[in-house]
Amino acid sequence: MAGAGLRRAAAQRRRRLIALSAAIALPALTAPGGLGVAGAWPLWKGESAVADAAASRSAETPEAGSSASALYYLAGKALPTSGSGLLPAGNHMVAPSEIATSRIAGSAPEFRIAGSGIDKARALQCLSMAVYYEAASESADGQRAVAQVVLNRVAHPSYPASVCGVVFQGSERQTGCQFSFTCDGALARRPSPATFARARQVAHAALSGETYAPVGLATHYHTIWIAPYWAPSLHGIGTIGAHKFYRWRGAAGMKSAFSMRYRGGEPLPAPHPRSMAPEPASATDPILLAREYERIFAEAKRKAQQEASRETEQASAERRDIMPRAATPSTGQQQVTPTSRAEVEAMGTIPPADRSNLPASGQVRPEYRNSGRWIAQPD
Repeated sequence: MAGAGLRRAAAQRRRRLIALSAAIALPALTAPGGLGVAGAWPLWKGESAVADAAASRSAETPEAGSSASALYYLAGKALPTSGSGLLPAGNHMVAPSEIATSRIAGSAPEFRIAGSGIDKARALQCLSMAVYYEAASESADGQRAVAQVVLNRVAHPSYPASVCGVVFQGSERQTGCQFSFTCDGALARRPSPATFARARQVAHAALSGETYAPVGLATHYHTIWIAPYWAPSLHGIGTIGAHKFYRWRGAAGMKSAFSMRYRGGEPLPAPHPRSMAPEPASATDPILLAREYERIFAEAKRKAQQEASRETEQASAERRDIMPRAATPSTGQQQVTPTSRAEVEAMGTIPPADRSNLPASGQVRPEYRNSGRWIAQPD
């Protein structure tokens, strides 16, 4: 019995080592440039074929289920989709091309993958989960829009600096998480392999640097069936599929605000434990986040202006210091204008002349003493 137990323990250790080796080796096999996009890495072996096969399917089966896709199934039937995958206009849907460029206010920054192979694998898993559970039955455009929102948040200083950090933010709560599937029990449902492969393909393209222009700098969205309290305070961009997309107004929504560089450091691709202390409301509330960013932005702008003013004054002072200055007489003394070299030398403004080679005053050579006299007096 003891020997059997030892063999089982050894087998379990071998399985764990194999799993760990696969987790390390597979990402390590990836390298930049695989897709011809800046910062891209190639699909893992076999993934491309599965994803291509899945892309031809417009919706998952009802049994696959998810917190997002459950809304699409009524009496076991999926809602209809058009050829582009968008729902009918009666559901307030518009094609991405119909979203006015003036409402986008800037294109999204291109995501550049970084970090270790483990970071890349975790980022891909977390973004794939977000795309699947939030938009499993959406069109390719609808899924790309969701992926873009996640990556826009990664680039914004108001949110975590990692893909998994953004996706699972607030997941320690029972309600109020940033993405509902992370705290409402949806993860307990087994996803459809084919549909998840489709979502994974969208996530892979986004992480490889592909941006989705129609949603621009959107950081928020909600389904068309709800009306969250924060929606009126944000700038509406448009509706794609079953989601309405928004960006922040003011400085928080400007392109310059999306300045955080991705460096990897991905946490585990899983919800936070419920025992973890929840974040304060200010960490997730869109209105409070915008106000805090505006405060920080105004303070940084004020400091920058002060620094620029100090540098200008310092440069002016340095220019004044190197300019030649005329001698200024002491208080109570009358300024005298010199009329001869002797007076100039006496004032100390020029060095005295060297007279070492000049004859002494009053000494005239004998042969020149009669110079200028009359040789004879004229008649």
